Order: sequence, then C-alpha cells, then structure tokens
Amino acid sequence: MTSLHTTRVRRRRLGAVAAAAGLLATLLTATTAAATPDPGDAPDRSESVTTSQQAEAREAIRSGDIPGVDEIVHSQNIKHLTNVPKGALKGTNTDLAFQGDYAFTGNYDGFVIFDISKPKKPRTVAEVLCPGSQNDISVSGNLLFLSTDSSRSDDSCSSTTQPATEKSSWEGIKIFDISDKRRPKYIAAVETACGSHTHTLVPEGKNVYVYVSSYSPSDTFPDCRPPHDGISIIKVPVKAPQKARIVNFPVLFPDGGNPGAPQNPGVTKTTGCHDITVLPSKDLAAGACMGDGLLFSIEDPERPRIIDRVQDNVNFAFWHSATFNQDADKVVFTDELGGGGAATCNERIGPKRGADGIYDIVGEGDQRKLVFRSYFKIDRHQADVEVCVAHNGSIIPVKGRDVMVQAWYQGGISVWDFTDSAKPEEIAFFERGPVTLDGVTTAGPWSSYYYNGHIYSNDIAKGFDVLKLDDRRTDPAKRIRLDELNVQTQPEYFDN
Repeated sequence: MTSLHTTRVRRRRLGAVAAAAGLLATLLTATTAAATPDPGDAPDRSESVTTSQQAEAREAIRSGDIPGVDEIVHSQNIKHLTNVPKGALKGTNTDLAFQGDYAFTGNYDGFVIFDISKPKKPRTVAEVLCPGSQNDISVSGNLLFLSTDSSRSDDSCSSTTQPATEKSSWEGIKIFDISDKRRPKYIAAVETACGSHTHTLVPEGKNVYVYVSSYSPSDTFPDCRPPHDGISIIKVPVKAPQKARIVNFPVLFPDGGNPGAPQNPGVTKTTGCHDITVLPSKDLAAGACMGDGLLFSIEDPERPRIIDRVQDNVNFAFWHSATFNQDADKVVFTDELGGGGAATCNERIGPKRGADGIYDIVGEGDQRKLVFRSYFKIDRHQADVEVCVAHNGSIIPVKGRDVMVQAWYQGGISVWDFTDSAKPEEIAFFERGPVTLDGVTTAGPWSSYYYNGHIYSNDIAKGFDVLKLDDRRTDPAKRIRLDELNVQTQPEYFDN
C-alpha cells in the first residue's frame, strides 16, 4: 500500500535557508521572547469550570489533600534540582531526546537544545523557531527529526497554518543537521500520510528508519480519511539524509482495527497509531494504536510483522504509548483518557481508567501473546481543574527490577515498580499544585525520562525540570551511562 500523500523530499531553497538562519540568530541573541506563537497550532486545553468545581478544589487545597496553586510537593527520595522557564518559544512543551551532554526539547513553536553537562545548571545552547504541532523530537548522530502534525502552508520553518482541506497543505517529518549544536541546519522534509503525530527511530547500519505514527481524525479531511490502517516507514541514508524517502506503508489492521462506538462505547476507533516503541536488540516493537495494542517483529525494519494484538474495551479509551521492560517479557501500555485535555485523576474516575496497563509477553517466537496482569494509576487524587493523564515515561535501568519514571501532566512525575506485574507500586513522586483554579487547564510534565543519573522533565507550561532520585532500589542505575537516548528506541542496558 502506498502513501496517501505524494512523497516529497526537498533541498532547502536559498531564501528559506537564509530566513531560517535569521530566525535562529534572533532567538539565540534574544533577551525577550522572539517567537510569535501560532494560535492555529496551539492545543485548546482550557475549559471553564463550574462554581462547585472551584469550591471543591479550594476545599481540597485547604484540607491538605491537594497542594496549593504552583506549590511543589514530593516524596523524600526525590529532589528537584532546577527549573529552566520557557525562553523565546512560548508554545506547549512536548517530548525529549538526549545525546552526550545535551538534551533536546520539543515545543509546538520549534525546539530547544540544552547543555546538561552540569545537570544543576542547564544552559540553553539554541532555540529554533519552527512551528508545527506537536514537534515530537528525536536524534541520531548528526541528525535531528521533528514531527509535524498540523496543516502548514509548506514544509519550511517559516510556514503558516493552513486548512487541511487545502490540497497544498503539508504535514510530515523535518530533518535537521545538528553537527553544530549552536546552529542546527534544516536540510530535508518528507511528507507523510496524515502527517506525523509521533515518530520512532530504528537505526540500521548506514540507514535510519523512521516509523511515523499518525491517525485520521475524521472523514472531513480529504487526504486523510479512514481507513488509515498503517504507518509510514521512511528510510534515511545517514550520509545523504536529503535522499530520505518513504519505502513502505504496511497495513497493521487488515480488519480495520477496533471499531469503537457503538460496538465498544467509550473506546476510540482505530484509524492509525499514536506511538510505537521499538527494542532493536530483540527485533521487537510495541504499538499503541488508539483502540488496539500491538506486538510485532521488526526483524525486517521495512516490513514489520504483527505477532499479537489486544484490546481493552472496558477500561482503555485511547492506547497512547508503550514501554518494554529490559527482559522483553512485559509491555506497559498507557491510556490517554480524555485525550490529554481532561481531569481524569480524581476519585470519580477510579483507579482503572486513564491508567497504565501491564501486560506479560508469554510464549516464544510468533506464538508470543500479550497477557494482561494489572493496572497502575497514581493514587494521589488531583483537583477537578487539573488535567491529569498517564503520559510519556522511560525505564530506569536497574538489573533484576522493572522500574520506570512517568509523566502524568498535572499529576506530576511518578516513579513506580512493576517487577511484580500483578502488584505495581509507586516508590517516588514529584508534583506542582494546580496552575490555576479558574479553568480546566493542561499543564505539568509531558515527558519525564531517566538519563545518565538524573530525571529530566519537559513541563508543558513551566519549562525544563531536572530532578535527582536517591533510593537504594534505583541507585544502581546511576552507574549506567548512554551516549544517546530516544526513549521510543529503547536501548539494551544489560547483556542478557
């Protein structure tokens, strides 16, 4: 099956290069905000609240059940080292990637590069203005990849928003040269079917494959109608990234995927994948695909093969992301109940909805099955004005234990142990109180990842956070050092 869009890889026009360089220089030298937020890309995450909701929130704060506005609370075994507020890029903060002494942070307005050689004092190296939600980000060697999942006038960083109904609209993957961290260079772009909500890298010798996850929002988009039943696979020659191209669009749901309502009320219809995590050392991938969870083989990275597929039509609304444990015998799937725009961590919702689902992988080879074991959800109830949902996290590399750190939006950061798949438990946490009591507002950590001895978190509203975890159960992880980390491309931390 071919892409629904025409594949386009472009060398940057001289004028576009000069414009991008000028924007970058402005941002690098700015002392005040230089980026103009693009309202067309910003998620509408603020809703009015009732007087009773406000009263309940204030009473919960007064009683001590919920921290006050912007008040920081945390367990004794985790320490907040520093916060770097947003600089020139004022949009929504998104995902994170790491390389050596650098952290790369996505933002709806572009991306930021931090020098984290001194974790207590991160230093901004570059801010690149390149609007296009949601700017999911990853790095490989001298290349940086950025996802665009909103309709733009063209593939340049100076593009503007444009209705998806316009045939000239562009969405897809942008590629930058980051050999000079101070001055990233935009070098190529590949248009993909339904854009790129997220993406995952699969390094393979002289090439890097990019698995592009996207989904069809409705029948109203002429170039992106259901069935959108697969993923775009881009092949990027490392030494000639300008030759990047789509090489396959494998169908993952030949039966159309989960039909959603009315057959399965409260479950999102599957029209693509939200996120894919790969474990290259095991030739495995796990896909979180709206109404379905997938386990598949990537032995041939251009032709992934489905091994097993599961659904949870009782408690999961939207399969959002996936994380393997190190032994590759478990997968944690997250449910983004409310689509990242609702308060789902309160007593009324309960412990099984908007939670993580822990699945054991049993069997061998193509006979492997995903077997459900339990749910995990933070038990620290949030106010009805706080958007809270299970979101992006990563494994903390402790041999013999399954531990991960995870972002929960305004639920904060949770460190939890799922060594016993049936009895997961939280062992550390950090969170801020509501950003406001005047509306249901999205804020808090989008991504929280463990990298080379520290936890790094990209807070949607507050900026870049660095934390230190001191706990005998996780202390062995401090000895593990990586040269590069894209969390959706899980490394082999230990020789098994």
